[in-house]
Amino acid sequence: MSVPPRVLPPLRRESPMSGLDRRNLGPLQVFAQSISAAAPSAAMAAAPAVAAAGAGTGVLWSFVVATMLALLIGLGIAQFTRRMAAAGSLYSLTAKGLGPAAAFACGCALLIGYGLLTMAALTGSGVYLQDLLRRAGLDLGWGLVAVLVLVLGGLATACVLRGVRLSATVVLVAEAVSISLMLVVFGLLLARVGPGLAPTAPDRGVGGIAAGVLPALGAFIGFEAAASYGVEARRPFRTVPRAVQGTAALCGVLYLVAAYTQVIGLGALPGGLAGQAEPVSTLAALQQLPWLSYLLDLGIAASFLACTLATGSALVRVLLSMGREGVAPAALGRTHPRYRTPHVAILAVLPPVAVAPVVLMAAGMSTTSVFVTLLNVAVFGYLVAYLLVCVAAPVFLYRIGELTRGALVVGAITAPALLAALVVFTVDNLGGPYPAVFGLCALAGLAWFAWLRRRRPRDLARIGIYDETSEADLLGGER
Repeated sequence: MSVPPRVLPPLRRESPMSGLDRRNLGPLQVFAQSISAAAPSAAMAAAPAVAAAGAGTGVLWSFVVATMLALLIGLGIAQFTRRMAAAGSLYSLTAKGLGPAAAFACGCALLIGYGLLTMAALTGSGVYLQDLLRRAGLDLGWGLVAVLVLVLGGLATACVLRGVRLSATVVLVAEAVSISLMLVVFGLLLARVGPGLAPTAPDRGVGGIAAGVLPALGAFIGFEAAASYGVEARRPFRTVPRAVQGTAALCGVLYLVAAYTQVIGLGALPGGLAGQAEPVSTLAALQQLPWLSYLLDLGIAASFLACTLATGSALVRVLLSMGREGVAPAALGRTHPRYRTPHVAILAVLPPVAVAPVVLMAAGMSTTSVFVTLLNVAVFGYLVAYLLVCVAAPVFLYRIGELTRGALVVGAITAPALLAALVVFTVDNLGGPYPAVFGLCALAGLAWFAWLRRRRPRDLARIGIYDETSEADLLGGER
């Protein structure tokens, strides 16, 4: 009697991500991770003016296009997160479509993106707290920012170390406060400015709108952070994709409100919105509401603190996955027996992340230069990671026999758009240090990959482990 061939499941099961606090984060807590990593409160204050430098009066359309692109990227990520739960974020997901080499490239890009965005967020929080204290009459220069960065970095490390529920709760509260403050600020400004009509004919045409899309898209980076919590989220196949998509949608609405308010309120000034270094504070002064600047500083500082916690948590979970797979030191894959967090990765990475901006300031860089440099290099990492996962999604669906025309169209739109964005961003910054810094990091990653391919090919082939799921997870129920 012949034995029928064994039918393998579409997803290869690996060792579960044991040691983490499995299935213990609610939907709102997971959603808060993605929202906080995107730091919409900070982006509402700065991103419209940056985008307007290229788009002019077409900046609203630039944000519409960027929001649509972010939603499409979220759809690509959802093709994985509806079917598998992982702690390695896009690194683990890309492996299922494009294999170990592309996944390793995605992992290195994420380490750059998460790591430098965490540094930038810490710096930003320190800068805006300094601005708040300066308005109150206390000005101690960059030394105060350095102290604030170190203190906030220590608090963030302790919070992330003590447990995912604690850090998620702090993130939720901090981001809720920051968004509430920003809505108060923009609500009052919009009430004073009055409803108006944004220019219907962009002064720089379609080319201007396109020029504004990249900086507008930069305001969304980090929105996929919920993908790092597939192991710890309840009902991960529902919670994670909804959190990613919901973040893109909510951020898009907030950015459009902020851009509309600033375009209408500052349109009569020389240079309009693009000509203002601090557009929201300028608008508050014009409307004789200077005290709103205090709320603005507090809201942005809280948003950056929440961003530090969310991106730092995502960073250490990528390292946890790499440690478990053997492509990074195995110690990084350990979890604390009581707190159920990747404590070795946290203690190995987050303190240096807090110290690095201080070292740059001590070396003579201004606080603004440190923030802008870290943020721009992080954008390179995110664009590469988004590009790879969007290319991987239709390949993954084809391999498991579930490729649809819709998924193919999404990939055909997002991948070329992201590639174009990456090329434009690189060309626009060739005269600055950002491509060079990212290039050096990429070379280090390439050397790391070459060493693994030579010395640990079996470990390299294991990239992409994910959490085993129960029937309750598959049905969307409780564990």
